[in-house]
Amino acid sequence: MRDNDWYFRDEGEDFGEALHRRTEELYNIPDAEPDENGLIVCPVLPLRDLVVFPHMISPVFLSQEAAIQAIEESQLNDQTVIALTQRDAEIEHPGGDDFYPIGVEIAVGRLLNMPDNSSSALVQGRRRVEVVDFVQQEPFLVVRARPVFEGTIVDRQIDATMRTVLEMFQKCVQLDRSLPEEAYLYALNIDEPGWLADMIVTAIAPTLDARIQLLGMMDPLERLKAVIGLLAKEADVLELEDEIHSRAQSEVDRTQREFYLREQMKVIQTELGEGDPWSREIYELQTRVESASLPEEVQVRALKEVERLGQMPPMSPEVGIIRTYIEWILELPWSNATEDNLDVRHAAEVLEAEHYGLPRAKERILEYIAVRNLNPRKLRQPILCFVGPPGTGKTSLGRSINEALGRKFVRLSLGGVRDEAEIRGHRRTYIGALPGRILQTMRRAGTINPLFMLDEIDKLGQDFRGDPAAALLEVLDLEQNHAFSDHYLELPYDLSRVMFITTANTTATIPPALLDRMELIEFPGYIEEEKLEIARRFLIPRQIDENGLRPDELHLADAAVQRVIREYTYEAGVRNLEREIGRVFRKVARSKAEKKRFPSQVGPASIERFLGPPQFFDLEIERQNEIGVATAIAWTENGGEIMPVEVLLIEGKGNLQITGQIGSVMQESAQAALSFMKSRSRQYQVDPEIYEQVDIHIHIPEGAIPKDGPSAGITICTALFSAFTGREVISHVGMTGEITLRGRVLPVGGVREKVLAAHRVGLKTVILPKRNLKDLVDVPKRARSELNIVPVEHMDQVLEVALAPVASQPALPQRRRTRRTASDHSGKDESVPGSPVL
Repeated sequence: MRDNDWYFRDEGEDFGEALHRRTEELYNIPDAEPDENGLIVCPVLPLRDLVVFPHMISPVFLSQEAAIQAIEESQLNDQTVIALTQRDAEIEHPGGDDFYPIGVEIAVGRLLNMPDNSSSALVQGRRRVEVVDFVQQEPFLVVRARPVFEGTIVDRQIDATMRTVLEMFQKCVQLDRSLPEEAYLYALNIDEPGWLADMIVTAIAPTLDARIQLLGMMDPLERLKAVIGLLAKEADVLELEDEIHSRAQSEVDRTQREFYLREQMKVIQTELGEGDPWSREIYELQTRVESASLPEEVQVRALKEVERLGQMPPMSPEVGIIRTYIEWILELPWSNATEDNLDVRHAAEVLEAEHYGLPRAKERILEYIAVRNLNPRKLRQPILCFVGPPGTGKTSLGRSINEALGRKFVRLSLGGVRDEAEIRGHRRTYIGALPGRILQTMRRAGTINPLFMLDEIDKLGQDFRGDPAAALLEVLDLEQNHAFSDHYLELPYDLSRVMFITTANTTATIPPALLDRMELIEFPGYIEEEKLEIARRFLIPRQIDENGLRPDELHLADAAVQRVIREYTYEAGVRNLEREIGRVFRKVARSKAEKKRFPSQVGPASIERFLGPPQFFDLEIERQNEIGVATAIAWTENGGEIMPVEVLLIEGKGNLQITGQIGSVMQESAQAALSFMKSRSRQYQVDPEIYEQVDIHIHIPEGAIPKDGPSAGITICTALFSAFTGREVISHVGMTGEITLRGRVLPVGGVREKVLAAHRVGLKTVILPKRNLKDLVDVPKRARSELNIVPVEHMDQVLEVALAPVASQPALPQRRRTRRTASDHSGKDESVPGSPVL
């Protein structure tokens, strides 16, 4: 009754008195008299989400017209009604099947009108009844029911159960502040077990299903046992609520106590002339903000935050958040800058001393320093992107540029970054929010114009948290980064004086908008001559020093380094080369530490003893001229390679088969080469009918390695002509170039690496597209002088150079033997070159 006792308690009246008085008023209404069959007939009072138990008094609220009419009829006849609980409270006009079968005969007091146009009445439960049938439907329901009579004999088991129920109910009354103490006293005076169970259930108000279940229990002992379970659950919940309340109250008391003590401390310190530590701290913060060289907008914001901080209690949770924000503003470099060293000669010496090769990157840096020297007030910084394979010196060159300029150097790795907040930071509404990694790195630099290296920009990720590459657009845009906005700081920060250098292994994964904001500088893979020079200048001295040796104790011959490069490494950079050289020196160092003899000169013959069997092998050129086998020269990021192309004709139906893990571009090149071959059949005296009588199988060896690109087009075409005409391909000739359907030879990429690969393996003649002659500028003079480089514009010129002049043996039966006649076709190239990727 804890939710309803307001209805029948007058002011100053305790629970027991009110209950007794209201019960006496309702006692004047007699119970319904049963007929000869023990049945009673009464109007029905439908109840929604409410159960009235026998002996209990409770208010009911009525909105159904039929229920009000039933009560008025019962009051007119001075009789009781039967309260039945609806199964579904949403039904406005319930029928007989819409009620639970067990109800309670109740006496109803006078009706009261409520402000919401509904009515209410006070009711008293009399006894349980079991519905037999409904005898009337309109204007209100009338039911015939059988009263249920409970036994009142209390044996030892029932007595013990009643005592247990009372003990548990007493505990709940003590824990529940909404239950009055009089409720326990009232229960203590009940001597009927069924009545006690019904009273306690009404007091603790369990769920509707639990009340319906208890109403249907006719056995008082069974009902008491069910009440014990409900009281146990209620006690557990109340104990937890009490514990939570006690903790909260304890925290409030502690906070208030601290507040009073601090106020007393303030008064005492003021009397002693010592001042308040919190006030002194606020004053110091304000002094730091005013003395710092901050932009006007930033200083105004910082002073405002200091003022907010001073108005808060020292122990407020928000104090730490505001304090951290102010510290970030004070620790970021807003105007502190280092002076650049603009001596071009000094910069050139530093770059040359620490890096071999890389002329384009060095030239761009020296141009920047020269322009700054001539126009010191020019603040526009370049945003460079070094693109190249791993190990080619991109990051280390950035450090050398920093040393040449005399700036602070900071580096941020972007590999695996997937959250936009990593770049822009989190908003201060989040717990533990911090600025993004851009501003964190600027704080670490301590100056507003560091050299900022963003490593692995091609490995940025993207997921549901945003796109960090999009956040970098503002950082790397010269028109926007003077007012970079971080989510945490929410103040414009000037990044325009920062020199950004990014690195990437490929541009394929960089968004076009981001790529457009950067100046690309290619870092091609080192060729063998460059690796040899790098090893001589940097790697060997460093490894000698790291392994505890002296330069006069050990010498690694150039031929030995060359063998390590060719047979023990396969890379574009020099990292693995340095590891292999380190392996050699470590074995020598071990011999020296063990007081054993060790060689002072390491030649190529000794390398296998130190490093084991060779790990990589170059493909060898053909020892003699062959029919249907031509040598292509391919580019990889690890350098150039030769690539034999084999063509075999077998009896069949004109099918073309290409094997060797070939990509789609190279397959299309083979189709174009075959189509050109067919178009020139009569000029080279090849019977056109032969194409329908044989199958053509083109194979590129080393099938485990993927191959693609258009530059093998002229090589495939040469091998096809050789196979169909029976003319041998000269073994010392290598070639590269894209072919069109009309036989034109288009330019390709990677010429420097390809020419050097041809020179390395011993080819004597290299056929190149004529428009690639400009790329020979990057090829060392020795290779150019020792190779016969033949520029071509048409496939006829290629065949003239690559095929032997006389057919040594037929490729087909005698009746199909063909003889080639030269035909010169030339034309202007019309497409942009592409590079094969192996």
